[in-house]
Amino acid sequence: MSHSNYNSWLTKVTLLLVSTLSVMAAAIAPCLPAMQEYFNEVSNATLWIKLVLTLPALFIVIGSLIAGILVDYFGRKLLLVTSVALYGLAGTSGFVLNSLFDILIGRAFLGLAVAGIIITSTTLIADYYKGQARGSFLGLQVSFMGFGGVLFLSLSGFLADQNWRYPFLIYFLAWLLLPLILWTITEPESTITSNNEENISNTAFPIKLLAFLYGVALLTQMIFYLIPVQLPFYLKDLVKANASRSGLALALTTLFGALSSLFYGTIKKRLDFFSILILVFGLQGLGYIFVALAHQYELVLVGLSLTGVGLGLLRPNLNLWIVSEVSDAVRGRALGGSTMFLYLGQFLSPLVTQPVSQAVGLGITYALAGGLMLICGLILMSLRRAIYQ
Repeated sequence: MSHSNYNSWLTKVTLLLVSTLSVMAAAIAPCLPAMQEYFNEVSNATLWIKLVLTLPALFIVIGSLIAGILVDYFGRKLLLVTSVALYGLAGTSGFVLNSLFDILIGRAFLGLAVAGIIITSTTLIADYYKGQARGSFLGLQVSFMGFGGVLFLSLSGFLADQNWRYPFLIYFLAWLLLPLILWTITEPESTITSNNEENISNTAFPIKLLAFLYGVALLTQMIFYLIPVQLPFYLKDLVKANASRSGLALALTTLFGALSSLFYGTIKKRLDFFSILILVFGLQGLGYIFVALAHQYELVLVGLSLTGVGLGLLRPNLNLWIVSEVSDAVRGRALGGSTMFLYLGQFLSPLVTQPVSQAVGLGITYALAGGLMLICGLILMSLRRAIYQ
């Protein structure tokens, strides 16, 4: 039996805690160098180890297509409970598996689970809350994910210095949340009464807008994932940083993202969606260029902070923009598309950037990424002027 009140603190805390599970997919980033040493006899170990971090993103892409349909046709709660249960099993599997390829299989199932969690939790927030409350809570959701990421990455860095397997135990948190989900989450009445075939088939997608937003999601995540995938190796070469220092650097990026998303509702009162998007590109571009030019650990942290601020504004802006333009009947699939392209960018990141970094080095790669983001920001600024003139 559920005991949910949409505005109760317990329901809100449950939604926020569930949302943090999605950022835990990257929690093992600080242990990648140690994993590479352990599996150094495996052919092409460098690429495979990086795929341990990014493979879930590919299966989030696949799972998002399925979850977006299921959540619209069959409701939210069943998919959420199933996804959280699978998440705990797949996430902790890396602690006991001895084959790199078995670990990759576990990470694939983790990705499917994350897809279900992201789409159901975000859709539930959009179902439960309206107007300014919705925008503020979506910002709070991303902020809470960010603060969770700070905790998980910092803890993971410490655990990875003890043994590279220990960070996989962090995923056990998912099972601890299951009783809370069963108790507090209810199916929104609107989805029970309105999500029939006729309503869904008669609802149009704003195709051009969604295509643009999905493209932004793809590009920004492809560039952003240069940080969790490449930064531990970059810092190791630059300042001989160990896993703990790499974890703290990654956590700082997440911390500043959490802080900026916490104020998203306030920022949205002053700026429109398009202006916030331009701000995101500008901050991330400057941040990457700062990382590229810095030669000290502390200066790299400054660049990561700027990047984090931009990142923290991106996701609530995309989510609120989408749910503001689509109907309840197709909300799950619209958010599923956004999730799909966000994580497709994460998966493609090492495949696209690894050849570049091998050819010119990580420092120049970060500089090129920063330049690209600034150029995109300038293009968006020009488009905004043309649109609003």
